[in-house]
Amino acid sequence: MVNPFIRPQVVPSRTSCQATARRAPKRKFSPKVQKFSLTASDPFSPAKLGEKVVLHGYLGTSASLSKKLFFVQLISKDRVRSIQLVSSSGSLPGRDPLAQEHVRRLPMHTPVAVTGLIRERKQQPDQESGDVEKILHVEIDLLSVQPLNEFPSDIIATPDTVFGPEQRHLQLRGDFGLRSALANRSAIGFFLRSNLHDIGFVEVETPLLFKSTPEGAREFIVPTRRKGLAYALPQSPQQYKQILMGSGMTKYFQFARCFRDEDLRTDRQPEFTQLDMEMSFAGADEVMGVIEDLIRPLWSQFCEGRLPEPFPRLGYAEAMSRYGSDKPDTRIEPKISRVDYLLPGDLINKITPLQDPVVEALTLRFGTSAESQTSDMRNFITKFLESPEGMSFIQNPEGGPGIFIVDSTKPLQGLQALGFEAAERIEDLYDIQDGDLLILQARPNRPFSGGSTALGNLRLALHTAAVREGHLEPLKGFAPLWITDFPLFSPISHTEPGQGGNAGLAATHHPFTSPKTSDDVDMLLMDPTRVVGDHYDLVINGIELGGGSRRIHSADMQAFIMRDILKMTSARLADFSHLLEVLRAGCPPHAGIALGFDRLVALMLGKSSVREVIAFPKTGKGDDVLVKSPGPLSDEILQTYSLQYRP
Repeated sequence: MVNPFIRPQVVPSRTSCQATARRAPKRKFSPKVQKFSLTASDPFSPAKLGEKVVLHGYLGTSASLSKKLFFVQLISKDRVRSIQLVSSSGSLPGRDPLAQEHVRRLPMHTPVAVTGLIRERKQQPDQESGDVEKILHVEIDLLSVQPLNEFPSDIIATPDTVFGPEQRHLQLRGDFGLRSALANRSAIGFFLRSNLHDIGFVEVETPLLFKSTPEGAREFIVPTRRKGLAYALPQSPQQYKQILMGSGMTKYFQFARCFRDEDLRTDRQPEFTQLDMEMSFAGADEVMGVIEDLIRPLWSQFCEGRLPEPFPRLGYAEAMSRYGSDKPDTRIEPKISRVDYLLPGDLINKITPLQDPVVEALTLRFGTSAESQTSDMRNFITKFLESPEGMSFIQNPEGGPGIFIVDSTKPLQGLQALGFEAAERIEDLYDIQDGDLLILQARPNRPFSGGSTALGNLRLALHTAAVREGHLEPLKGFAPLWITDFPLFSPISHTEPGQGGNAGLAATHHPFTSPKTSDDVDMLLMDPTRVVGDHYDLVINGIELGGGSRRIHSADMQAFIMRDILKMTSARLADFSHLLEVLRAGCPPHAGIALGFDRLVALMLGKSSVREVIAFPKTGKGDDVLVKSPGPLSDEILQTYSLQYRP
């Protein structure tokens, strides 16, 4: 009989793939021995009782009823189904006389190939809940077992064992949820890729060995053996996809690997995947329309509920004003309101050292009974403000939050510090009731910049804490939102390298984003900080899934922004000479977007971190503790690449 574990070799033909397939030798098996997969929906429906089969999988739990009778579960290759193997010492044609001895000594989790006869299982226990579904209508009378490896005795693996990231392979093997997340990630990627192909997008791979250019994030540098020369891993395929638009491509996409040397958070990794897209002869509306037509059926396929049509849109300034965030979770109520015009000056001076500040207000209400709501709120906010998270808000150099709890047993319902007129107007504005929390927070009186305000961060933190402690119900559903009309330029942040210019400004998105209107183009010469960019972010449930923009397609405009607005040096400008040359050669208008694929999958599967949907994620320090990377550089490597350590 042909060994079922040896795949026949196929010699590729020099003609077509179809010709290769026709000439591939067929695999031959004995007609009396069939291979079945426990991963099929009903693997034994075509089988007959008494038929000989070969199965592959892992050994599971076992039970010995006597010296002559032994039971063991065979878990499927994907570890989602199991079937009972029965080993007895009776004589049977084709049975290995040592089969029972072999299977008894093999430890759990050992990968095996077993040969046996299908027989009806008479005693059928109730189906047990759990990750592994048991096949109950048939069992396998064991004829032989062949271990394909052996699980070592020094590794303790029980359902309660928690493996660390240094044993990621065992985490994945033992955690159905992790493996299921990876399977769903694959299915989501397949759905997106198929639908993009259907509407005319072409998948193009762009190089990973790029060069260092100041796009806005820190890069990973790859040294070469040519002294003084190095590659940089791409922060994104941004420049290559714009080059493709200038090369005659009309619709491009790829699942791109991107690399950024930045501080890590739950939603960031030093290397990540984004669904990268670009369209020529297109603007913001066309790109947003394509994304909505892609995301809505994706949600219908994999998630409960439907997404709205079209997605709501909100300008950056309005989002920051209402929610204190440029990626708001609009499911959280209520919104932020400006109230400094209502407040007495002495109160404003008590809550902030700022001169002429903006003061905003926010309320929070629990769903508890009126009798306990005041005490519940007081206990909650006291506990929160005494926590490390709460202390960060109290220590705000612009002034900590002013905290008031509405209490009808006190003068002016506990709002006496506001004064009679302000307390009365705020009561009407918020329709307050006993137990409501009122928060006042000051901020500088200047245009919004950055991604959030102090009150916006506090709003989100309080809601999260209230849900965690059971005062509010967890949010449900999905709330997509486009954030538009970002400022084209922002003040340079000490945490981001920007584009290395000398103007004190950096591109909010990247330096290739176009001003939105002709008025914004005119404003470049008068006040660049007031210029609005044609930039759009997709936000769902407070998570920024991606961002895009209409690009600058004029070489003169691109050079003007880099040289005269950002005031990049000639050397920095030369880093982009290749792109300027492409734009100069009649590049058409184009726009695009990049969706964070890791974040998208995590959101759809309800995961709190992208690490839960990545096979081999990095730790918070950027380490892969399984393979122990990054690793030290030997003196030999340093010499090869002309590197040396700085003291």
